[in-house]
Amino acid sequence: MEPDDELCLCFHVTCRKVINFLRVEKPRRVGQLSECFGAGTGCGWCRPFLKKLFEQARASGEITAEVPDRETYRQLRSKYLKERREDRE
Repeated sequence: MEPDDELCLCFHVTCRKVINFLRVEKPRRVGQLSECFGAGTGCGWCRPFLKKLFEQARASGEITAEVPDRETYRQLRSKYLKERREDRE
């Protein structure tokens, strides 16, 4: 994933915004990432990725966005949303 690709597709929060938020604000809990333009508060798809970035920042300060490429990421999210809808029915 490129820095300017969206990590939180619901609120259009880019990977760069999340990484900068982690570096500048130094949140103490992963839930505080929601203060970064609402990241993680929509469908929930990006939460595992946000958690991974948070844990990297806490452990070493070295943050690497190990996220699939943009198209794969979007396809996986579509599958996730479809499965959630089916589970509700």
